[in-house]
Amino acid sequence: MDIDALRSFLAFVETGSFTRAAKQSFRTQSAISMQMKKLEDELNTQLFTKDGRMLVLTEDGQRLATHATQIIATHDEALLELKNKLPQQTIHLGCPDDYAESILPYIVALLREEHPHISLQITCAPSVHLKGLLDSNRLDLAIVTRSPTSQEGYFLQTDKGIWVGSPHHDIVNQQPLPIVLFQRDCKFHSAAIEGLIKRNRHYQLVSCCSSATANKGLVRQGLAISAMAKCSMPNDLIELTAPHLPSLPVVDIVLSLPSKPHLLLSPESINRMIDRYQCEQFAAEKC
Repeated sequence: MDIDALRSFLAFVETGSFTRAAKQSFRTQSAISMQMKKLEDELNTQLFTKDGRMLVLTEDGQRLATHATQIIATHDEALLELKNKLPQQTIHLGCPDDYAESILPYIVALLREEHPHISLQITCAPSVHLKGLLDSNRLDLAIVTRSPTSQEGYFLQTDKGIWVGSPHHDIVNQQPLPIVLFQRDCKFHSAAIEGLIKRNRHYQLVSCCSSATANKGLVRQGLAISAMAKCSMPNDLIELTAPHLPSLPVVDIVLSLPSKPHLLLSPESINRMIDRYQCEQFAAEKC
């Protein structure tokens, strides 16, 4: 049986829908349907049946789900064992600059735990650019943001945009309000500008930059306040709240893979890393 078809089959089992399975597998819905038809022809059995408006597994489909999990695990284990005997492999990882000090170190540590012999080539760029690199298979894995209603990628955590400033410079009531923001393709950029305009709050865009380090440096010097993800705020800056500061959107942070994933980055491997990441984050929040 075709391994990719079995992966798509398990994606349906996990999501309950060809549409969501297609998104998770980075394929079109018609491609998933074709794979399932070939599986049914090869096995000479029906794997799916209608239950009202829902598509569910038949008894043979349920049996295949159990075997498919074992087959893929054995397949990936064999590949990994053989790969680890080969020279050191490089994984190309992408990350937005504002998560480079917060989320990236955790993901790198988890990748090294999962695959001790890999070497990483890291690209820092906005999520929009990273998604383009994934689409062209120039990245093996990327930390990106998505809308909370999207099914894209493997969910890591939810984060919220906040306003930050220096504890040593009180400029939040300054007129016009000096702000530094990430580039226009950042969700927090448009939300900040549109929110200030709706509140009739005059502002001055001191800097528009793709570097989180540069933005934080300007804020530390009291030159402006900024909008960024809460998990990206360093300890020497403070969260600002004021009636004229608009609320900023909530985003999901996910791990996203290209259509042709690296052999070392199986769904099982990614899910293990995510489970450990979320356990560590939960433990840290309770401390």
